[in-house]
Amino acid sequence: MGKEKIVVLGCSMAMDDICIGCSRCMVGFNRREGEFKNCKEDAELVGIVGCGGCPGSGIVTRMAHMKLWNGPMDEVPNKVYIAPCITMHCPHKDVLLKKVTAKAGCEVIEGTHPYIPENIFG
Repeated sequence: MGKEKIVVLGCSMAMDDICIGCSRCMVGFNRREGEFKNCKEDAELVGIVGCGGCPGSGIVTRMAHMKLWNGPMDEVPNKVYIAPCITMHCPHKDVLLKKVTAKAGCEVIEGTHPYIPENIFG
């Protein structure tokens, strides 16, 4: 495998309404913290993509579009990270992970950043 080309898959609802530009996933990647700790130094983040909305029925199509659109630039992901908005909060997580794992054709890692607060008001 050449250079690691990474895509982060997140919850479309959280990405649109809650998360502030998915900054924690990007910070975790840039610092190589959390699940990104094993990334190569020259790894590149080529995208942060939403699941397509509940119940995640659009995720395979979105992955296919990413390959179609990024292929001519040689920027097709070869590692997929599933963001905490899915791994920790999505009621459709199991079905979504099954689809992604079956269709990605590359390594799929659950989790991204380690910045989960233990106590909100503590």
